[in-house]
Amino acid sequence: MPTYLRIAVPSPLRRLFDYLPPADEDPDTALSLPSGIRVRVPFGRRSVVGVLIATATRSEVPLSRLKSADAILDTVPLLSPAVFDLCRWASGYYLHPPGEVFTAALSKRLREGRAPLQDAWRLTARGQGLGEEALARAPRQQAALRALSGGHAVEASALKSQGMTSPVLRELEKKGLVERCESALQLPPAAGADGPRLGDAQASAVRQIIADAGSFHCHLLEGVTGSGKTEVYLRAISHCLQQGRQALVLVPEIGLTPQTVARFRERFDTPIALLHSGLTDAERSQSWDRARRGDAAIILGTRSAVFASCPRLGIIIVDEEHDASYKQQDGFRYSARDVAVKRAQLEACPVVLGSATPSLESTFNALRDRYRHHRLEQRAGGRAMPRLSAIDVRRQPLTAGLSPVLLEHTGQALAEGRQVLLFLNRRGFAASLQCHDCGWIADCEHCDARMTVHRRRRQLRCHHCSARRRLPEACPQCGSTSLIANGLGTEQAEDFLQQHFDRWPVYRVDSDSVTGHADMATLVSDIHRGDPCILLGTQMLTKGHHFPGVGLVGVIDSDALLFSADFRGEERLAQLLTQVAGRAGRGDLPGEMLLQTHYPDHPLMQALLTRPYAEIAADLLLQRQERGLPPAGHIALLRTDARAEGEGETFLQDVRRHAAPRIDAASQLIGPLPSAMPRRAGKHRSQLICLSTDRASAAASAATLVAATEALKAPAGLHWFIDIDPLDTL
Repeated sequence: MPTYLRIAVPSPLRRLFDYLPPADEDPDTALSLPSGIRVRVPFGRRSVVGVLIATATRSEVPLSRLKSADAILDTVPLLSPAVFDLCRWASGYYLHPPGEVFTAALSKRLREGRAPLQDAWRLTARGQGLGEEALARAPRQQAALRALSGGHAVEASALKSQGMTSPVLRELEKKGLVERCESALQLPPAAGADGPRLGDAQASAVRQIIADAGSFHCHLLEGVTGSGKTEVYLRAISHCLQQGRQALVLVPEIGLTPQTVARFRERFDTPIALLHSGLTDAERSQSWDRARRGDAAIILGTRSAVFASCPRLGIIIVDEEHDASYKQQDGFRYSARDVAVKRAQLEACPVVLGSATPSLESTFNALRDRYRHHRLEQRAGGRAMPRLSAIDVRRQPLTAGLSPVLLEHTGQALAEGRQVLLFLNRRGFAASLQCHDCGWIADCEHCDARMTVHRRRRQLRCHHCSARRRLPEACPQCGSTSLIANGLGTEQAEDFLQQHFDRWPVYRVDSDSVTGHADMATLVSDIHRGDPCILLGTQMLTKGHHFPGVGLVGVIDSDALLFSADFRGEERLAQLLTQVAGRAGRGDLPGEMLLQTHYPDHPLMQALLTRPYAEIAADLLLQRQERGLPPAGHIALLRTDARAEGEGETFLQDVRRHAAPRIDAASQLIGPLPSAMPRRAGKHRSQLICLSTDRASAAASAATLVAATEALKAPAGLHWFIDIDPLDTL
């Protein structure tokens, strides 16, 4: 009876593929191959690396049509059992092709079919039996043998620090005396250094999290900015390390990793593996392998780190759990926060979701007793929360978006030796370029959007598709040189602030000026010196950064999200402004926040000034429940990108006709209709929304939509995807 290998192949197809074992593999042996190993297989005209999901003795595909696998690449699985199960769950929940999901759980090196990184050396049997005198004329080789004589593998970095360089080791390798291998550090239980004295609420949270060690519970840690949430994380991690377990810590942005790493290294004398996009492929592969082998006690990373295999995982921390960066917006569209909760369940360990402004989803789960809710309502050390007030900018002269009142307060704070943070969530110099004579506006050729003026680089840029073109000196339509830059951006505000406050440095912080984690680390170091300065930036500045010298925060345009068409708009505005306010008064100086607005009497603006975030969130949650919107309801979004206008809507109408009779009664279909930005990156976008009242109906209806879509022949050039629990429904 033949043996079949069921493989998850990296392809856009939502299915597994059956293969025969390689020609040199015994069928009986093949039947017992473990799930989770990598297998190289032919796929079309390519040779690709897939993951073995199962072996079988029956296949629905005729034997004559099956191909043989090229090679079995591993003898033991490189994915931990929990991560293997996590990938299977994620593929089903997000309705994403299994091969692409399993690919996300492997480092690039492993995806390419290469062997796991071998960054250690050990003696061969021949080397173990060789006396030192045999290498008397090669003292460095002799020293290397002596260093490896303990019988265990030694990391290459440790050997190098003792003067045993790669050429020395390679020479011994040629002689058959040493060989490369994976390191296998036996990490002793690590205790953290003592931290500051905990407040009562902090101590209570730590006790409950520690009590859940070894079992799954989700803890929502809601603490006002500066309340000491990180200290709770550190205490919980310390207990985890003392038990000989690993800790996985997720942060939303690579800009947070330098200061987080500094806090962790200050506290723990134990290896830390970093996983984020700012690393090279080799660095990421090394960190991935260290996590998988258990060599790293703490794994710290951004979204994708949630899939890192860890043999002894004891706790998961998701910092700033509300942050939209945890949701992948293309390809495999998963929420790292939600995947982290599922992983903790599979690993039988606690997970802590921390935020000063929890998402309504997490708040909803806490209210339904799915999560244990801990509240830190006071700042650490008894520091006061910043004073909030609005500046009514109606009928006030604005220069680069700044009112006289905000400029006066900024100057006063600088003169008093305080730092000032000015928040403007719009990079570039101006929002658009217009001809004063004929009205021409610089639109993107590929999107239904206007191009942003970037004066420093003399460019027009589209912030949606990244298209660029030179900044024109004359109107391309009428030839006039009367071109006006409309709107505001961080470049324009920076130019004015540098002129107006020339005694103090101005640091602009956006994705144009800070392009990597090294830039952010340098900037944070400069700011932490405490010298008076102005920090001007986008939301990069709001995400958990600790700037103790900031005494004043000014929001240049508080109205940006006030009238958003997105049902999440008010939640995002409340989170954003609360987080911005939290940057003020974190040190010994009192803090103040000024909101520039044209709508000081708007109910949400009044609420932000007078009520804590938790009360605002409770009101917003009630509104969502009344309307059946997430988190009370559940959304699946089916979107198309088509070459021709109307093509996507026609296709989705066919999908709706085929799917509607089989859609669950607790679900309703909305659309098809064009997206809020109908054309983006040269594609015409349309969408069909499925809104359900319960999770089971949502899953069944989304699966029905996908099945109906796959059953139809899509027009040439039309691409579609399903997004489960989308953050962007416009």
